[in-house]
Amino acid sequence: MRRHSIRFRLTLWYAAVLTAGLGLFGGLIWLSLRHQMMAEVDQDLAGRANRFEKYFRSESSGSSAPQVRDELEEFCQALPSGSSMDLRGASGFKFSFVSSAPAKASEVRSLQRRFTSNGEIFDLQVGASIAGVIHTLDLLRILLWSLLPVVIAIACVGGAWLSGRALKPVQNISDAALTISIENLSERLPVPATGDELARLTEVLNTMFSRLESAVKTLSQFVGDASHELRTPLAVIRTTADLALRRARTPESYRQSLEEVSAEAERMTRLIEDLLVLARSDAAVLEMPLAPLDLRDVLSDVCSEARSLAELRRIRLKAFIGDEPAVVSGNRPALHRLFLALVDNALKYSREGGEVILKVERTDSRVAVLVKDFGAGIPAADLPHIFKRFYRADPARSGDGHGLGLALAGSIAHAHGASIEVESSEGAWSLFRVMFTARDHVPELTSPIS
Repeated sequence: MRRHSIRFRLTLWYAAVLTAGLGLFGGLIWLSLRHQMMAEVDQDLAGRANRFEKYFRSESSGSSAPQVRDELEEFCQALPSGSSMDLRGASGFKFSFVSSAPAKASEVRSLQRRFTSNGEIFDLQVGASIAGVIHTLDLLRILLWSLLPVVIAIACVGGAWLSGRALKPVQNISDAALTISIENLSERLPVPATGDELARLTEVLNTMFSRLESAVKTLSQFVGDASHELRTPLAVIRTTADLALRRARTPESYRQSLEEVSAEAERMTRLIEDLLVLARSDAAVLEMPLAPLDLRDVLSDVCSEARSLAELRRIRLKAFIGDEPAVVSGNRPALHRLFLALVDNALKYSREGGEVILKVERTDSRVAVLVKDFGAGIPAADLPHIFKRFYRADPARSGDGHGLGLALAGSIAHAHGASIEVESSEGAWSLFRVMFTARDHVPELTSPIS
């Protein structure tokens, strides 16, 4: 089905409404005029009947019937053309008068009245021609029917012009929006200084373009950072393989090369898996079934896995998980990944010989897991950005990771309805606090972090 433009539809609706309005207005005028003119005719007939009755009463007293008829005939001679009088008495008296040739029945309006004179009942019928009234009403009807199409045509032309003028800003917005593409997302639509709905629409579109520009920049940076992170292990793998193939080597040398290739492949695998988790999280298709679980079990596994790394870096890993259950609704593998990322981040940036503390705190409605390290700390300017993908603060905290650990932690926490707070003192310590809604109410644990 062919779609018509808004301008065409506005003009069509305007013409339809105007036609209905003018038709109703013209009909009301015609009916009002007809009612008024007929009321005046009826009023004139009533006046004639009153005068005729009064004259008849005065002339019928003491006069014979022929004399009365003569007097009535003389009285009726003064009536306008097209008038008629018909009087009938109960005793047989009759009088009829027509001032001109009989008119059509549809052009005569009559009034009937009964009165008593000298003890006798009389029936009076007074008639008057309404040919003039009908002629006037016909002229008005012809005039209305003649002018109505002309007025509607003029109104349609005017409506088309007005609707086009009213929609011109919309057309300007559409033309301007068509010029904005992926290459020039920084451009904005001109906001009309009208303060009306179109100005509001333009502001909303500009806000949308701003968000789109920010999303495209983030995506471009994300793709660039991911490409950079993948390029390094690929280059190492290719270089190691090329060196191993250039000449014959000892089995131990080949084994060392394969170990390097395997390590870089494992690094790429972790990076790709992290990227897939983040992409699924962005698309809201991340499968993460939740079930009641005790965070102490998850944290115990995390401590066991991270303890060897802590010993390698000569860092003490202390856990204060308490004896009371810390039950939340969560996904065990995802939470394991979250806390392992936080602990790994704390170990990475702790000073050699220092310590990392893992602690659980409980309230009636919340369960909080705290991870604290005593290392380089995080500059205040970097705190709002540490959960961004591939973000690293300064070179002192760059480490050897790919910058997705905290982004993954934030995404997993969000999927669990939890929140992550960060506190830090640059050059002294950093504290990450993950807060969950408790599945069961448990007593509060208040042991301090040393």
